[in-house]
Amino acid sequence: MRASLLQIAVDPDESVDSRRCRVAELVRRQQGADLVVLPELWPVGAFAYDSFADEAEALDGPTFEAMSGAARDAGVWLHAGSLVERDPAGHLFNTSLVLSPAGDLVRTYRKIHRFGFDRGEATLMSAGAELVTVRLPETTLGLATCYDLRFPELFRGLIDAGAELLVVPAGWPARRRAHWTLLAQARAVENQAYVLACSTAGSHAGVEQSGHSIVVDPWGEVLAEAGTDEEVLTVELDPGKVAATREQFPALKDRLLGLAPPPAR
Repeated sequence: MRASLLQIAVDPDESVDSRRCRVAELVRRQQGADLVVLPELWPVGAFAYDSFADEAEALDGPTFEAMSGAARDAGVWLHAGSLVERDPAGHLFNTSLVLSPAGDLVRTYRKIHRFGFDRGEATLMSAGAELVTVRLPETTLGLATCYDLRFPELFRGLIDAGAELLVVPAGWPARRRAHWTLLAQARAVENQAYVLACSTAGSHAGVEQSGHSIVVDPWGEVLAEAGTDEEVLTVELDPGKVAATREQFPALKDRLLGLAPPPAR
């Protein structure tokens, strides 16, 4: 299984429409990949709080339209990162889209843990409430977003729902890059699953981004890691390695604590 992570640079001098067109072309160039992953809130920037309301869109809005055509042209499963969703009641969500190779919207995930404490995303957006998995021909994805990475119970729930490959789009700040790498490896090791963590490059509203998108295998080995600039990170994955790892070192069977997770859809 071939996966490509597109570490998109968010330049404040580039319009959202221009970036959508540019990213769609990057997706089209990934023909031959099975799965393509984009970062969190790449259309507007994860820290561009002042633009959230103006750039919010419906699930079938311009970002979906651009990504749908790109996924169809490339013939790939596309985790299109996340966008600022405005629901019919006017509430904002940080929502990820997963599209099929036919360009159809297969699943959405509304970010559960919002970053910012008493400001920013935490006050401007509503929280999601559902764990979401997506069945691909080769494996099952478990969906999370950025700040979610700090909450291991979410990932335990995804694993209990059958996830074998954990996908984490992010707009992670450079000043906490060490946490990004550490947590991605920890979530892989403790859940004996692949982690595909795709961050942004560039700067969002003056906040320098970490880059360093990373792919980690079920043993915690880093298979590939990007630098700090815009980059395409492509890696070959063995979906069978998850089951093999869990059989060779059956730590998950020794779990004694924890409540049953809410069902994934």
